[in-house]
Amino acid sequence: MNKTAEHAAAASDAPQKKVATGEALFDGSDPQTKIYSLAQCTPDLTYGGCKNCLRFVMDEMALTRVPGAQGQRVAGVRCNVRFEVYPFYIGEAMVRIEGTPAPSPAPSKSRLAAPPAPPNPASPPSKGGIKNKIWLVAVSVSLVLLLCCILLAIIWTQSRRLHKRILRSQSQEVFPPSTEEAIMLWRMEEGRSELSMFEFSQVIDATNNFSEGNKLGEGGFGRVYKGQLPNGLEIAVKRLAQHSGQGLNEFKTEIHLIAKLQHTNLVRLLGYCIEGEEKILIYEYMSNKSLDFFIFDTTRGALLNWNRRRHIIEGVAQGLLYLHKHSRLRVIHRDLKASNILLDENMNPRISDFGLARIFGSNESHANTSRVVGTHGYMAPEYASEGQFSIKSDVFSFGVLLLEIISGKRNNGFHQTGNSGNLLGYVWLLWTRENWCELIDPCLDVKHPNMEIMRFINVGLMCVQDDAVDRPTISDAISLLMNESTSLPDPKKPAYFRNKGEDPKLEEQYSVN
Repeated sequence: MNKTAEHAAAASDAPQKKVATGEALFDGSDPQTKIYSLAQCTPDLTYGGCKNCLRFVMDEMALTRVPGAQGQRVAGVRCNVRFEVYPFYIGEAMVRIEGTPAPSPAPSKSRLAAPPAPPNPASPPSKGGIKNKIWLVAVSVSLVLLLCCILLAIIWTQSRRLHKRILRSQSQEVFPPSTEEAIMLWRMEEGRSELSMFEFSQVIDATNNFSEGNKLGEGGFGRVYKGQLPNGLEIAVKRLAQHSGQGLNEFKTEIHLIAKLQHTNLVRLLGYCIEGEEKILIYEYMSNKSLDFFIFDTTRGALLNWNRRRHIIEGVAQGLLYLHKHSRLRVIHRDLKASNILLDENMNPRISDFGLARIFGSNESHANTSRVVGTHGYMAPEYASEGQFSIKSDVFSFGVLLLEIISGKRNNGFHQTGNSGNLLGYVWLLWTRENWCELIDPCLDVKHPNMEIMRFINVGLMCVQDDAVDRPTISDAISLLMNESTSLPDPKKPAYFRNKGEDPKLEEQYSVN
Protein backbone atom coordinates (compact mmCIF):
# COMPACT_ATOMS: atom_id res chain seq x y z
CA MET A 1 0.00 0.00 0.00
CA ASN A 2 2.84 2.41 0.80
CA LYS A 3 4.38 1.94 -2.67
CA THR A 4 1.01 2.41 -4.35
CA ALA A 5 0.25 5.54 -2.30
CA GLU A 6 3.66 7.02 -3.10
CA HIS A 7 3.07 6.40 -6.81
CA ALA A 8 -0.34 8.11 -6.67
CA ALA A 9 0.97 11.16 -4.80
CA ALA A 10 3.89 11.55 -7.20
CA ALA A 11 1.61 11.87 -10.23
CA SER A 12 2.17 15.65 -10.40
CA ASP A 13 2.83 15.60 -14.14
CA ALA A 14 -0.59 14.13 -14.80
CA PRO A 15 -2.92 16.05 -12.46
CA GLN A 16 -6.03 14.36 -13.85
CA LYS A 17 -4.60 10.88 -13.08
CA LYS A 18 -3.68 11.03 -9.40
CA VAL A 19 -4.31 7.30 -9.03
CA ALA A 20 -2.10 4.23 -8.76
CA THR A 21 -2.76 0.49 -8.72
CA GLY A 22 -0.48 -2.24 -7.45
CA GLU A 23 -0.12 -5.94 -6.82
CA ALA A 24 2.14 -7.98 -4.57
CA LEU A 25 2.74 -11.75 -4.63
CA PHE A 26 3.16 -13.72 -1.43
CA ASP A 27 4.99 -16.96 -2.33
CA GLY A 28 4.81 -18.33 1.16
CA SER A 29 1.05 -18.91 1.01
CA ASP A 30 -0.58 -22.07 -0.32
CA PRO A 31 -1.96 -21.52 -2.85
CA GLN A 32 0.02 -18.44 -3.82
CA THR A 33 -1.90 -15.24 -2.94
CA LYS A 34 -1.82 -11.90 -4.67
CA ILE A 35 -2.82 -8.67 -2.96
CA TYR A 36 -4.29 -5.98 -5.25
CA SER A 37 -4.27 -2.35 -4.09
CA LEU A 38 -5.44 1.08 -5.24
CA ALA A 39 -4.65 4.60 -3.99
CA GLN A 40 -6.28 7.76 -5.34
CA CYS A 41 -6.37 11.53 -4.64
CA THR A 42 -8.47 14.33 -6.09
CA PRO A 43 -6.57 16.05 -8.95
CA ASP A 44 -6.30 19.43 -7.18
CA LEU A 45 -4.12 18.12 -4.33
CA THR A 46 -0.39 18.82 -4.41
CA TYR A 47 2.16 16.06 -3.90
CA GLY A 48 2.45 16.87 -0.19
CA GLY A 49 -1.29 17.24 0.27
CA CYS A 50 -2.00 13.93 -1.50
CA LYS A 51 0.70 12.16 0.49
CA ASN A 52 -0.61 13.50 3.81
CA CYS A 53 -4.20 12.60 2.91
CA LEU A 54 -3.24 9.03 1.90
CA ARG A 55 -1.12 8.61 5.03
CA PHE A 56 -4.09 9.69 7.13
CA VAL A 57 -6.56 7.23 5.55
CA MET A 58 -3.98 4.42 5.72
CA ASP A 59 -3.64 5.09 9.45
CA GLU A 60 -7.41 4.84 9.67
CA MET A 61 -7.23 1.54 7.77
CA ALA A 62 -4.77 0.13 10.31
CA LEU A 63 -6.95 1.23 13.23
CA THR A 64 -10.18 -0.19 11.78
CA ARG A 65 -8.71 -3.43 10.39
CA VAL A 66 -10.96 -6.45 11.03
CA PRO A 67 -8.97 -9.62 11.88
CA GLY A 68 -9.41 -12.26 9.20
CA ALA A 69 -10.74 -9.86 6.58
CA GLN A 70 -9.27 -10.36 3.10
CA GLY A 71 -9.91 -6.83 1.89
CA GLN A 72 -10.62 -3.32 3.11
CA ARG A 73 -11.42 0.17 1.83
CA VAL A 74 -11.16 3.56 3.56
CA ALA A 75 -12.56 6.57 1.69
CA GLY A 76 -11.79 10.14 2.71
CA VAL A 77 -13.24 13.26 1.15
CA ARG A 78 -10.25 13.90 -1.11
CA CYS A 79 -8.45 10.54 -1.19
CA ASN A 80 -9.11 6.81 -0.71
CA VAL A 81 -7.26 3.49 -0.51
CA ARG A 82 -8.37 -0.11 -1.05
CA PHE A 83 -6.89 -3.62 -1.16
CA GLU A 84 -8.37 -7.01 -2.03
CA VAL A 85 -7.21 -10.56 -2.79
CA TYR A 86 -8.78 -10.35 -6.25
CA PRO A 87 -8.31 -7.83 -9.08
CA PHE A 88 -10.94 -5.10 -8.76
CA TYR A 89 -9.54 -2.46 -11.13
CA ILE A 90 -9.30 -2.36 -14.92
CA GLY A 91 -5.91 -2.62 -16.59
CA GLU A 92 -2.44 -3.63 -15.52
CA ALA A 93 -1.01 -2.77 -12.13
CA MET A 94 1.24 0.29 -12.09
CA VAL A 95 3.30 -0.99 -9.15
CA ARG A 96 4.42 -4.61 -8.82
CA ILE A 97 6.20 -6.12 -5.85
CA GLU A 98 7.44 -9.65 -6.44
CA GLY A 99 6.99 -12.09 -3.61
CA THR A 100 9.84 -13.57 -1.61
CA PRO A 101 10.30 -17.36 -1.77
CA ALA A 102 9.42 -19.09 1.44
CA PRO A 103 12.38 -20.48 3.45
CA SER A 104 13.16 -24.19 3.22
CA PRO A 105 11.73 -26.34 6.01
CA ALA A 106 14.13 -27.07 8.82
CA PRO A 107 15.30 -30.69 9.13
CA SER A 108 13.56 -32.84 11.73
CA LYS A 109 15.25 -34.19 14.85
CA SER A 110 15.12 -37.75 13.52
CA ARG A 111 17.00 -36.72 10.44
CA LEU A 112 19.53 -34.90 12.55
CA ALA A 113 20.08 -38.00 14.64
CA ALA A 114 20.55 -40.32 11.68
CA PRO A 115 24.11 -40.92 10.51
CA PRO A 116 25.03 -39.09 7.34
CA ALA A 117 24.92 -41.09 4.13
CA PRO A 118 28.24 -41.87 2.59
CA PRO A 119 29.22 -39.40 -0.08
CA ASN A 120 28.53 -40.34 -3.65
CA PRO A 121 31.67 -39.79 -5.60
CA ALA A 122 29.65 -39.54 -8.78
CA SER A 123 27.65 -36.49 -7.52
CA PRO A 124 29.74 -34.02 -5.48
CA PRO A 125 27.89 -31.28 -3.51
CA SER A 126 26.96 -28.22 -5.58
CA LYS A 127 28.50 -24.90 -4.47
CA GLY A 128 25.58 -23.03 -6.02
CA GLY A 129 23.10 -24.98 -3.90
CA ILE A 130 24.97 -24.13 -0.71
CA LYS A 131 24.99 -20.43 -1.64
CA ASN A 132 21.25 -20.52 -2.35
CA LYS A 133 20.58 -22.06 1.06
CA ILE A 134 22.69 -19.41 2.79
CA TRP A 135 20.85 -16.69 0.86
CA LEU A 136 17.47 -18.17 1.84
CA VAL A 137 18.44 -18.29 5.50
CA ALA A 138 19.66 -14.68 5.40
CA VAL A 139 16.48 -13.48 3.73
CA SER A 140 14.32 -15.40 6.22
CA VAL A 141 16.13 -13.89 9.19
CA SER A 142 15.85 -10.41 7.66
CA LEU A 143 12.11 -10.83 7.12
CA VAL A 144 11.62 -11.98 10.70
CA LEU A 145 13.55 -8.98 12.00
CA LEU A 146 11.58 -6.64 9.74
CA LEU A 147 8.27 -8.06 10.93
CA CYS A 148 9.39 -7.69 14.54
CA CYS A 149 10.28 -4.02 13.94
CA ILE A 150 6.92 -3.37 12.29
CA LEU A 151 5.10 -5.08 15.15
CA LEU A 152 7.00 -3.04 17.74
CA ALA A 153 6.24 0.17 15.84
CA ILE A 154 2.52 -0.68 15.75
CA ILE A 155 2.50 -1.50 19.47
CA TRP A 156 4.32 1.75 20.28
CA THR A 157 1.93 3.83 18.14
CA GLN A 158 -1.16 2.20 19.64
CA SER A 159 0.15 2.66 23.19
CA ARG A 160 0.73 6.37 22.54
CA ARG A 161 -2.79 6.82 21.19
CA LEU A 162 -4.24 4.89 24.10
CA HIS A 163 -2.26 7.04 26.53
CA LYS A 164 -3.62 10.21 24.89
CA ARG A 165 -7.19 8.92 25.13
CA ILE A 166 -6.74 8.12 28.81
CA LEU A 167 -5.38 11.61 29.48
CA ARG A 168 -8.31 13.16 27.62
CA SER A 169 -10.84 11.11 29.58
CA GLN A 170 -9.26 12.26 32.85
CA SER A 171 -9.05 15.91 31.79
CA GLN A 172 -11.42 18.45 33.33
CA GLU A 173 -11.20 20.87 30.41
CA VAL A 174 -14.48 22.14 28.98
CA PHE A 175 -13.30 21.47 25.41
CA PRO A 176 -11.73 17.97 25.50
CA PRO A 177 -10.91 17.23 21.81
CA SER A 178 -7.19 17.27 21.08
CA THR A 179 -5.47 19.01 18.25
CA GLU A 180 -4.86 15.63 16.62
CA GLU A 181 -8.59 14.89 16.57
CA ALA A 182 -9.35 18.34 15.13
CA ILE A 183 -6.85 17.82 12.33
CA MET A 184 -8.44 14.45 11.54
CA LEU A 185 -11.92 15.99 11.52
CA TRP A 186 -11.06 18.87 9.21
CA ARG A 187 -9.03 16.80 6.77
CA MET A 188 -11.94 14.38 6.47
CA GLU A 189 -14.46 17.23 6.01
CA GLU A 190 -12.22 19.45 3.89
CA GLY A 191 -14.01 18.70 0.63
CA ARG A 192 -17.43 19.55 2.05
CA SER A 193 -16.55 23.18 2.75
CA GLU A 194 -16.55 26.10 0.34
CA LEU A 195 -13.40 27.39 2.03
CA SER A 196 -9.85 26.87 0.77
CA MET A 197 -7.42 24.76 2.72
CA PHE A 198 -4.05 26.52 2.47
CA GLU A 199 -0.70 24.78 2.62
CA PHE A 200 1.46 25.92 5.54
CA SER A 201 4.22 26.88 3.08
CA GLN A 202 1.77 29.27 1.38
CA VAL A 203 1.04 30.97 4.71
CA ILE A 204 4.77 31.22 5.47
CA ASP A 205 5.43 32.92 2.13
CA ALA A 206 2.41 35.25 2.44
CA THR A 207 3.40 36.54 5.90
CA ASN A 208 7.17 36.63 5.35
CA ASN A 209 7.53 33.82 7.87
CA PHE A 210 5.27 35.58 10.42
CA SER A 211 7.61 38.55 10.64
CA GLU A 212 7.10 41.25 13.24
CA GLY A 213 6.75 43.77 10.43
CA ASN A 214 3.63 41.94 9.25
CA LYS A 215 2.08 41.69 12.70
CA LEU A 216 -1.26 43.51 13.01
CA GLY A 217 -2.15 42.67 16.59
CA GLU A 218 -2.38 40.05 19.30
CA GLY A 219 -5.34 38.66 21.23
CA GLY A 220 -6.03 36.05 23.84
CA PHE A 221 -6.01 33.22 21.31
CA GLY A 222 -3.05 34.23 19.16
CA ARG A 223 -1.55 36.77 16.78
CA VAL A 224 -2.84 38.33 13.56
CA TYR A 225 -0.53 39.03 10.62
CA LYS A 226 -0.95 40.82 7.33
CA GLY A 227 -0.16 38.71 4.27
CA GLN A 228 -0.28 38.78 0.51
CA LEU A 229 -1.03 35.88 -1.82
CA PRO A 230 0.82 35.42 -5.14
CA ASN A 231 -2.19 36.86 -7.00
CA GLY A 232 -1.80 40.12 -5.04
CA LEU A 233 -4.77 39.57 -2.70
CA GLU A 234 -4.11 40.95 0.78
CA ILE A 235 -5.15 38.72 3.67
CA ALA A 236 -5.27 38.74 7.46
CA VAL A 237 -3.74 35.61 8.96
CA LYS A 238 -4.87 34.63 12.44
CA ARG A 239 -2.31 32.23 13.95
CA LEU A 240 -3.84 30.60 17.00
CA ALA A 241 -1.63 30.01 20.01
CA GLN A 242 -0.36 26.44 20.20
CA HIS A 243 -1.22 24.02 23.00
CA SER A 244 -4.37 25.97 23.86
CA GLY A 245 -7.60 24.02 24.28
CA GLN A 246 -9.52 27.28 24.12
CA GLY A 247 -7.72 28.27 20.96
CA LEU A 248 -8.61 24.94 19.37
CA ASN A 249 -12.27 25.43 20.23
CA GLU A 250 -12.21 28.93 18.73
CA PHE A 251 -10.64 27.54 15.56
CA LYS A 252 -13.33 24.90 15.09
CA THR A 253 -16.16 27.28 15.98
CA GLU A 254 -15.08 30.01 13.57
CA ILE A 255 -14.81 27.59 10.65
CA HIS A 256 -18.19 26.02 11.43
CA LEU A 257 -19.92 29.38 11.72
CA ILE A 258 -18.35 31.79 9.27
CA ALA A 259 -18.38 29.25 6.45
CA LYS A 260 -22.18 29.33 6.70
CA LEU A 261 -22.61 33.09 7.30
CA GLN A 262 -22.58 35.58 4.43
CA HIS A 263 -23.39 39.25 5.08
CA THR A 264 -21.85 42.56 4.12
CA ASN A 265 -21.35 43.46 7.80
CA LEU A 266 -19.61 40.21 8.75
CA VAL A 267 -15.93 39.58 8.09
CA ARG A 268 -15.32 37.03 5.33
CA LEU A 269 -13.28 33.90 6.03
CA LEU A 270 -11.25 32.85 2.98
CA GLY A 271 -9.78 29.62 4.28
CA TYR A 272 -7.74 27.86 6.92
CA CYS A 273 -4.57 25.85 7.42
CA ILE A 274 -3.75 22.85 9.59
CA GLU A 275 -0.15 21.68 9.95
CA GLY A 276 0.74 19.66 13.04
CA GLU A 277 -0.02 21.90 15.99
CA GLU A 278 -0.48 24.95 13.75
CA LYS A 279 -4.09 26.17 13.45
CA ILE A 280 -4.49 29.17 11.15
CA LEU A 281 -7.47 31.17 9.87
CA ILE A 282 -7.23 33.32 6.74
CA TYR A 283 -9.58 36.32 6.47
CA GLU A 284 -10.06 39.14 4.02
CA TYR A 285 -7.80 42.03 5.00
CA MET A 286 -9.39 45.13 6.53
CA SER A 287 -7.13 48.08 5.75
CA ASN A 288 -8.43 50.32 8.55
CA LYS A 289 -7.91 47.80 11.35
CA SER A 290 -10.52 47.81 14.12
CA LEU A 291 -12.93 50.37 15.54
CA ASP A 292 -11.08 50.79 18.84
CA PHE A 293 -8.04 51.99 16.89
CA PHE A 294 -10.01 55.15 16.05
CA ILE A 295 -12.65 55.98 18.64
CA PHE A 296 -10.40 55.75 21.70
CA ASP A 297 -7.67 57.95 20.20
CA THR A 298 -8.05 61.73 20.24
CA THR A 299 -6.16 62.20 16.97
CA ARG A 300 -7.56 59.33 14.91
CA GLY A 301 -11.01 59.86 16.42
CA ALA A 302 -11.30 63.09 14.46
CA LEU A 303 -11.35 61.01 11.27
CA LEU A 304 -14.74 59.61 12.31
CA ASN A 305 -17.32 62.38 12.15
CA TRP A 306 -20.90 61.82 13.28
CA ASN A 307 -22.10 60.58 9.89
CA ARG A 308 -19.40 57.91 9.81
CA ARG A 309 -20.05 56.88 13.41
CA ARG A 310 -23.77 56.62 12.72
CA HIS A 311 -22.98 54.51 9.65
CA ILE A 312 -20.83 52.19 11.78
CA ILE A 313 -23.53 51.84 14.47
CA GLU A 314 -26.18 51.03 11.88
CA GLY A 315 -23.88 48.55 10.10
CA VAL A 316 -23.09 46.68 13.32
CA ALA A 317 -26.81 46.56 14.12
CA GLN A 318 -27.57 45.11 10.67
CA GLY A 319 -24.87 42.46 11.08
CA LEU A 320 -26.27 41.52 14.48
CA LEU A 321 -29.80 41.36 13.05
CA TYR A 322 -28.56 38.92 10.42
CA LEU A 323 -27.00 36.69 13.10
CA HIS A 324 -30.09 36.75 15.31
CA LYS A 325 -32.84 36.50 12.72
CA HIS A 326 -31.99 36.23 9.03
CA SER A 327 -29.14 33.73 8.79
CA ARG A 328 -29.59 29.99 8.33
CA LEU A 329 -28.48 29.62 11.94
CA ARG A 330 -29.41 31.74 14.94
CA VAL A 331 -26.07 32.84 16.30
CA ILE A 332 -25.27 34.53 19.62
CA HIS A 333 -21.91 36.28 19.24
CA ARG A 334 -21.11 36.67 22.98
CA ASP A 335 -18.05 38.88 22.41
CA LEU A 336 -19.27 41.99 20.60
CA LYS A 337 -16.86 44.86 21.33
CA ALA A 338 -14.97 47.66 19.60
CA SER A 339 -11.85 45.59 18.90
CA ASN A 340 -13.99 42.97 17.14
CA ILE A 341 -15.47 45.50 14.70
CA LEU A 342 -13.16 45.72 11.68
CA LEU A 343 -13.27 48.60 9.19
CA ASP A 344 -12.64 48.31 5.45
CA GLU A 345 -11.19 51.02 3.21
CA ASN A 346 -14.56 52.83 3.16
CA MET A 347 -15.05 52.59 6.92
CA ASN A 348 -17.75 49.95 6.54
CA PRO A 349 -17.95 47.85 9.72
CA ARG A 350 -17.51 44.06 9.76
CA ILE A 351 -18.24 41.97 12.85
CA SER A 352 -15.38 39.52 13.45
CA ASP A 353 -14.09 36.96 15.94
CA PHE A 354 -16.72 34.24 16.31
CA GLY A 355 -14.65 32.05 18.62
CA LEU A 356 -17.08 32.39 21.54
CA ALA A 357 -20.26 32.33 19.45
CA ARG A 358 -23.03 29.81 20.07
CA ILE A 359 -25.65 28.41 17.70
CA PHE A 360 -29.29 28.41 18.81
CA GLY A 361 -32.15 26.36 17.44
CA SER A 362 -35.08 28.21 15.92
CA ASN A 363 -37.22 27.45 18.98
CA GLU A 364 -34.55 28.34 21.57
CA SER A 365 -34.48 31.71 23.29
CA HIS A 366 -31.70 31.34 25.88
CA ALA A 367 -29.11 28.94 27.26
CA ASN A 368 -26.93 28.52 30.33
CA THR A 369 -23.26 27.80 30.79
CA SER A 370 -21.10 27.13 33.82
CA ARG A 371 -18.10 28.66 32.11
CA VAL A 372 -18.54 32.38 31.53
CA VAL A 373 -16.25 33.75 28.82
CA GLY A 374 -16.18 37.17 27.24
CA THR A 375 -14.95 40.69 27.93
CA HIS A 376 -15.73 42.53 31.15
CA GLY A 377 -17.64 45.70 30.51
CA TYR A 378 -19.54 44.18 27.59
CA MET A 379 -21.13 41.19 29.34
CA ALA A 380 -24.79 41.40 30.33
CA PRO A 381 -25.37 41.02 34.10
CA GLU A 382 -27.42 37.81 33.78
CA TYR A 383 -24.59 36.25 31.80
CA ALA A 384 -21.79 37.46 34.08
CA SER A 385 -23.52 36.34 37.28
CA GLU A 386 -25.61 33.32 36.25
CA GLY A 387 -24.13 32.16 32.94
CA GLN A 388 -27.43 32.79 31.12
CA PHE A 389 -27.13 34.20 27.61
CA SER A 390 -29.55 35.00 24.81
CA ILE A 391 -30.01 37.45 21.94
CA LYS A 392 -30.59 40.06 24.66
CA SER A 393 -27.01 39.47 25.84
CA ASP A 394 -25.75 40.61 22.45
CA VAL A 395 -28.15 43.58 22.59
CA PHE A 396 -26.53 44.61 25.88
CA SER A 397 -23.06 44.49 24.28
CA PHE A 398 -24.39 46.49 21.33
CA GLY A 399 -25.70 49.17 23.71
CA VAL A 400 -22.30 49.45 25.41
CA LEU A 401 -20.60 49.71 22.02
CA LEU A 402 -23.06 52.39 20.85
CA LEU A 403 -22.37 54.56 23.90
CA GLU A 404 -18.61 54.09 23.47
CA ILE A 405 -18.81 55.23 19.83
CA ILE A 406 -20.71 58.39 20.80
CA SER A 407 -18.54 59.25 23.81
CA GLY A 408 -15.11 58.08 22.63
CA LYS A 409 -14.66 56.53 26.09
CA ARG A 410 -14.12 52.91 27.07
CA ASN A 411 -16.59 51.23 29.39
CA ASN A 412 -13.87 48.75 30.29
CA GLY A 413 -11.61 50.58 32.71
CA PHE A 414 -13.67 53.79 32.75
CA HIS A 415 -12.81 56.21 35.57
CA GLN A 416 -14.76 59.37 36.26
CA THR A 417 -15.20 61.56 39.29
CA GLY A 418 -18.53 61.22 41.04
CA ASN A 419 -20.53 58.16 42.00
CA SER A 420 -21.21 56.70 38.56
CA GLY A 421 -18.67 53.86 38.82
CA ASN A 422 -18.48 53.10 35.09
CA LEU A 423 -19.37 54.55 31.69
CA LEU A 424 -22.95 53.27 31.84
CA GLY A 425 -23.49 54.94 35.19
CA TYR A 426 -21.88 58.12 33.94
CA VAL A 427 -24.20 58.21 30.91
CA TRP A 428 -27.18 57.55 33.17
CA LEU A 429 -26.31 60.45 35.47
CA LEU A 430 -25.90 62.83 32.52
CA TRP A 431 -29.18 61.60 31.05
CA THR A 432 -31.20 62.06 34.23
CA ARG A 433 -29.73 65.54 34.65
CA GLU A 434 -30.47 66.34 30.99
CA ASN A 435 -26.79 67.04 30.41
CA TRP A 436 -26.40 64.34 27.75
CA CYS A 437 -24.53 66.78 25.46
CA GLU A 438 -21.53 66.44 27.80
CA LEU A 439 -21.25 62.78 26.79
CA ILE A 440 -20.53 63.52 23.12
CA ASP A 441 -16.91 62.96 22.04
CA PRO A 442 -15.17 66.36 21.67
CA CYS A 443 -13.71 65.03 18.39
CA LEU A 444 -17.20 65.34 16.88
CA ASP A 445 -17.10 69.11 17.45
CA VAL A 446 -20.86 69.33 18.02
CA LYS A 447 -21.68 73.01 18.66
CA HIS A 448 -25.37 72.63 19.52
CA PRO A 449 -27.72 69.86 20.75
CA ASN A 450 -28.12 67.18 18.10
CA MET A 451 -31.48 65.44 18.50
CA GLU A 452 -30.34 62.49 16.40
CA ILE A 453 -27.45 61.85 18.79
CA MET A 454 -29.90 62.18 21.69
CA ARG A 455 -32.08 59.48 20.09
CA PHE A 456 -29.07 57.18 19.75
CA ILE A 457 -28.11 57.72 23.41
CA ASN A 458 -31.69 56.92 24.43
CA VAL A 459 -31.65 53.65 22.47
CA GLY A 460 -28.21 52.81 23.85
CA LEU A 461 -29.50 53.18 27.42
CA MET A 462 -32.51 51.00 26.56
CA CYS A 463 -30.13 48.27 25.37
CA VAL A 464 -28.11 48.24 28.62
CA GLN A 465 -31.03 48.07 31.05
CA ASP A 466 -30.46 45.72 33.96
CA ASP A 467 -33.36 43.35 33.21
CA ALA A 468 -33.05 41.51 29.89
CA VAL A 469 -36.84 41.60 29.48
CA ASP A 470 -36.75 45.41 29.32
CA ARG A 471 -34.17 45.49 26.53
CA PRO A 472 -35.37 45.70 22.93
CA THR A 473 -34.48 43.09 20.35
CA ILE A 474 -31.93 44.22 17.80
CA SER A 475 -34.69 44.56 15.18
CA ASP A 476 -36.64 46.85 17.52
CA ALA A 477 -33.49 48.83 18.28
CA ILE A 478 -32.87 49.36 14.55
CA SER A 479 -36.44 50.55 14.10
CA LEU A 480 -36.07 53.04 16.95
CA LEU A 481 -32.76 54.32 15.58
CA MET A 482 -33.99 54.79 12.03
CA ASN A 483 -37.53 56.07 12.55
CA GLU A 484 -37.33 59.63 13.83
CA SER A 485 -41.11 59.92 14.08
CA THR A 486 -41.34 57.13 16.67
CA SER A 487 -41.53 58.33 20.26
CA LEU A 488 -39.00 56.65 22.52
CA PRO A 489 -39.82 55.28 25.99
CA ASP A 490 -37.74 56.47 28.90
CA PRO A 491 -34.97 53.99 29.70
CA LYS A 492 -34.63 52.39 33.12
CA LYS A 493 -31.52 52.38 35.26
CA PRO A 494 -28.64 50.56 33.48
CA ALA A 495 -26.90 47.47 34.76
CA TYR A 496 -24.01 47.83 37.19
CA PHE A 497 -25.20 51.28 38.33
CA ARG A 498 -25.14 52.13 42.00
CA ASN A 499 -25.69 55.32 43.94
CA LYS A 500 -23.61 56.56 46.83
CA GLY A 501 -24.04 54.47 49.92
CA GLU A 502 -25.21 51.37 48.04
CA ASP A 503 -23.52 48.03 48.61
CA PRO A 504 -20.26 48.14 46.63
CA LYS A 505 -20.07 44.35 46.29
CA LEU A 506 -22.02 44.37 43.05
CA GLU A 507 -19.60 46.81 41.46
CA GLU A 508 -16.62 44.78 42.70
CA GLN A 509 -18.14 41.57 41.36
CA TYR A 510 -18.36 43.00 37.85
CA SER A 511 -15.26 45.17 38.02
CA VAL A 512 -14.21 46.32 34.57
CA ASN A 513 -10.67 47.21 35.57
